[in-house]
Amino acid sequence: MRVHPRSGMRSYTVARIWAIPIRINISLILFLPLLAYLIGSGQGITLYAGVIGSLAGTELDPAALAEFRWLIGTLAALGLFVGVLAHELGHAWMARRYGIGIESITLWIFGGVAALESIPKEWNREFWIAIVGPITSVAVGVVFLLGLQVVPASQPVLLFVVGWLGVINIVLAVFNCIPAFPMDGGRILRALLARNRPYASATRMAARIGITFGLVFVVLGVLAFDLILILVGLFVYGAAKNESRITTVADLLEGLTVADLMRPDPQTIPADTTLQAFSDRMFTSRRTVFPVERDGELVGVVSLDNLKSARKLDRETVTVAEILSSSSVRVRREEDAFEALAAINTARTNHALVEDGAGEVVGIVTFAEFAETMQFAANAGKPARESPLEEGIV
Repeated sequence: MRVHPRSGMRSYTVARIWAIPIRINISLILFLPLLAYLIGSGQGITLYAGVIGSLAGTELDPAALAEFRWLIGTLAALGLFVGVLAHELGHAWMARRYGIGIESITLWIFGGVAALESIPKEWNREFWIAIVGPITSVAVGVVFLLGLQVVPASQPVLLFVVGWLGVINIVLAVFNCIPAFPMDGGRILRALLARNRPYASATRMAARIGITFGLVFVVLGVLAFDLILILVGLFVYGAAKNESRITTVADLLEGLTVADLMRPDPQTIPADTTLQAFSDRMFTSRRTVFPVERDGELVGVVSLDNLKSARKLDRETVTVAEILSSSSVRVRREEDAFEALAAINTARTNHALVEDGAGEVVGIVTFAEFAETMQFAANAGKPARESPLEEGIV
């Protein structure tokens, strides 16, 4: 469960459940054959055959099962991610009960992500949204284990797959309850901590625990020569750091709108302005971003970054119209400041044009305004112990 996940890898919408787009990330498509191989390998089958046989009240021959290793691996891998989808739908169901929208559910290499439109700061709401995921996984596991009682012993492949899915869903539910972001246990811990302390403080405390778990996973992975455990540890470490950083920024911008940060009546620059004239204009005005105007109409935005990218061009003859950014981010004046910053960050830019209710541009807001505001808030006493401005915002 996460808010506004971002990934450089592409995802594809394959279905809709409760009008929620179900997406498959390309990392999962690439990972599934490897997962099928690991599950169906001789070691994988031997590891689980005895346990599943005991639960089913019969004996499973690992050597006989190994003849169907690819079938077992493929069915088990696909079934695993059906269970992951059920887990994320559990989060979605509970979130919708609290009136929180779900942007999408994405399945990827490390499991699933239900992209909630917002994470509630009421501790009891976050607690129930987070814990219902592991509860759903346990329920799915129990259903598969009950299914062992009706699968005939004459179908050892099906018996193994059903039993494996029962065991692994329960194991993953327990693993997911480890108190480390971005796993559900980290959010459960934050919810419990937030009962008697500020939300941002609870997040930082839970994030520090998550970072510790991430480092422990990496060390154990190195000692055991386990690449997957190392990758999981790095992922947990990075996600815990990012969660703390995002919460710090949100806390510093809490209660502010774009109108509080924007520069009203932005200074525009004609499209036929030369790069040299643009450079001089920046120096005299102490501004680094300008909307570009042609015949009374905005055609884009030009900034210091555009000028840096054009350093090899002739500044006396090339105009800003040739280097401007045509697809600028636009945000509403009354929009929440943190949401606007997230939109700017997602677009990989450092500014946005500000519109009024009629869609007219009435100002511009840049990363500099966000940085200055957050620095002021931190100096004024808000608890910003992280360094979000140095590492990237969200």
